[in-house]
Amino acid sequence: MSGAVPPGFEIRLKAQALAAGFDLAGVATLGAPDTREQFDAWLAAGHHGEMGYMARHADLRRDARLPVAGMVSALVVALNYGGTQPAGPIARYARFTDYHRVMWDKLDAVLAWARDEIPAIGGRSFVDSGPVLERDLARRAGLGWFGKNTLLLNPQLGSFFFLAALFLDVALEPDLPFVADHCGTCTRCLDACPTQAFVAPHVLDARRCISYLTIELRGDHSAEQAAMVGEHLFGCDICQDVCPWNEKFSRLATEPAFTPRRELTTPGAAAFVTMEDAAFKARFGDTPLSRAKLAGLRRNASAASSHLRS
Repeated sequence: MSGAVPPGFEIRLKAQALAAGFDLAGVATLGAPDTREQFDAWLAAGHHGEMGYMARHADLRRDARLPVAGMVSALVVALNYGGTQPAGPIARYARFTDYHRVMWDKLDAVLAWARDEIPAIGGRSFVDSGPVLERDLARRAGLGWFGKNTLLLNPQLGSFFFLAALFLDVALEPDLPFVADHCGTCTRCLDACPTQAFVAPHVLDARRCISYLTIELRGDHSAEQAAMVGEHLFGCDICQDVCPWNEKFSRLATEPAFTPRRELTTPGAAAFVTMEDAAFKARFGDTPLSRAKLAGLRRNASAASSHLRS
């Protein structure tokens, strides 16, 4: 422990997170995730596809205390990125500045505040960037439940939000975990998936997921994969679009950096086929599209163009 925790620190910590612009904040105790057995079964079935990093660091994901020695608690946060924009060939989360730096900066500000309260406190931020099952931590911190499409759902926000965590080396009073499941008998997300990527409720075979096929998969598409991609260029929102919780509670993002760029809202596939690498980096190097690289976008655009001609 790096210092005594002042009374009411947890409440003020969450208030600072909200003041920094996050939409949800909760505290969880680090440890073995509740979904450890499901995670191991998912890997054993090969559902992670070519995402070898999931298996390489599986031991760290099995216990949130392991990625950074000495960490005990986590402030878990969510940041709405807007689910009310029209659907399109580029998923909503990728239509603006990359979210990692935005969230890191906010968490850095929260950690700076925490060091004013506890000078010796140590912390490390994770924004979809380390061997951490952030979704599991978020449920443990009371932020929501797992939808049948595997995404975290919040009863006031839906699912169009990013998750991140600030690990701290002090023992904090955790929030109550979110134990209820408000999906009921609804299967809209499962039924709407055009590639049947959900092998069961709460189980996604990434190898059939359009997001995986347009972002994580490297190399050329097979004929079957190209057909599954359809008109999508980067990512997919279909299973979120049909969710009743999103239909009712999705709202515009308030973070200025998450203002959609017009060229990413209604892009033409042909533009990526003819685009040069320098132009791609200049226009989209600061967006999530950089993860697929221009080669991946060209491949996806080729599949989309073939789909439109068929």
